[in-house]
Amino acid sequence: MPAAPHALDETFLALPLHALADAALARARALGATHADFRLERNRSASWRLRDARTAGTSDTTDLGYAVRVVHDGAWGFASGVDLTMDAAARVAAQAVAMAKLSAKVIRAAGADERIELADERIELADEPAHPDRTWVSAYEINPFDVPDADKTALLAEWSARLLDADGVAHADASLLTVQENKFYADTAGTSTTQQRVRLHPQLTAVAVDPASGDFDSMRTLAPPAGRGWEYLTGDHWDWAGELARLPEYLAEKMHAPGVEPGAYDLVVDPSNLWLTIHESIGHATELDRALGYEAAYAGTSFATFDQLGKLAYGSALMNVTGDRTAEHGLATIGYDDEGVAAQSWDLIKDGTLVGYQLDRRIAKLTGFARSNGCAYADSPAHVPVQRMANVSLQPAPEGPSTEELIAGVERGIYVVGDRSWSIDMQRYNFQFTGQRFFRIENGRLAGQLRDVAYQASTTDFWGSMSAVGGPDTYVLGGAFNCGKAQPGQVAAVSHGCPSALFEGVNILNTTQEAGR
Repeated sequence: MPAAPHALDETFLALPLHALADAALARARALGATHADFRLERNRSASWRLRDARTAGTSDTTDLGYAVRVVHDGAWGFASGVDLTMDAAARVAAQAVAMAKLSAKVIRAAGADERIELADERIELADEPAHPDRTWVSAYEINPFDVPDADKTALLAEWSARLLDADGVAHADASLLTVQENKFYADTAGTSTTQQRVRLHPQLTAVAVDPASGDFDSMRTLAPPAGRGWEYLTGDHWDWAGELARLPEYLAEKMHAPGVEPGAYDLVVDPSNLWLTIHESIGHATELDRALGYEAAYAGTSFATFDQLGKLAYGSALMNVTGDRTAEHGLATIGYDDEGVAAQSWDLIKDGTLVGYQLDRRIAKLTGFARSNGCAYADSPAHVPVQRMANVSLQPAPEGPSTEELIAGVERGIYVVGDRSWSIDMQRYNFQFTGQRFFRIENGRLAGQLRDVAYQASTTDFWGSMSAVGGPDTYVLGGAFNCGKAQPGQVAAVSHGCPSALFEGVNILNTTQEAGR
């Protein structure tokens, strides 16, 4: 059952949201802006860190302010402020218009130099219906900020103690990150939206040390960050007791596991690992600003260029990937984006072929799309919205096999569980990924853990080797709080759902051997 909708935070609603927006938008119109939008945000983030069941650090910060963005004479202008008065909001709008005028002069000057491509582009936005007086609250049951801090610390300490009491565990780290994000948006087209999102990320790590050899290793919980509330830690949404009980056993086995023999293996990849491969090789690669070369910060551009839309064989015919801003409990789930675009779900890859991209209103208009699919986001009131990743997810096969059935069909392979380190080139094409644990598969059965495993491939070869996709019962919504993009840098939370899946003939490296070369 979905969580009952919560009311918007009364302290946020008590701010002069509409009055500030009216003052800013009126001033922008008066100064000749053809488009203007106003965004007021209050973002609260809190964290707790424990080392061996003792508090190692806490934080609780709130970021409050507003921004005005305009289009004037075909150029962007942006300014932000923190003074919550009508006169100040009007001044910020005037600063945004002044910035747009300056940008237009620079663009025209650059246009005189034929060596500078795209210098004569004028900013135009794809149409979006007006959405007046809309509200949206994410799906959660208990706001973590309503829970006493002592209760959070006590639960993390109790879980840490369980790990420390287990044989072979030398140290235990625990952390919890929580966020409440409130946004008010209004624009000159008549849209006004008020939204509230809650999300959290709990994580525990067990560390083992061999006193004789000095060898050590670690293993952490697989529970993904989620757009949920405190109930995620205390309810039946995740089997915390079971995972904490099994983690020391898996870690002890891993400490004595043999290194992998390099070569080609069939892989059954668990959602706890596959979500990250999706993020790096599909999520970033289908951001259209990257594919067009407008963006390269942090993740590079993309091999999936715009001329390949509808043509590129991204993977096998079993591959169906959606971009989704509506998935319940998704970290990138919203009601409306930071350009007033309503949340949507759409196809990125259909039957193995690239059929869509992630868009904001400017890129949609520039490339001939009728409408943005709602991928504009700013991580603070001091930052301009940029095109950001939706919940990008691999769809399960409606009648697909269980994870156990996938394993049963493998003669010689490896079962990959949990994410760890990774690397990928600046075109999102050549990559390698490691994991938390790897199990040898022999004649359809798990035959103990392996160490020092990394799988290596190109994006299209890897997804082209996908020969079976698990059913809905294997589907898990993974994700991360810390996807980086843009300059100045911004951070966004994003989820990636996927089932277990089978990949044939994937190249496996022994990371210790590679490091020794």
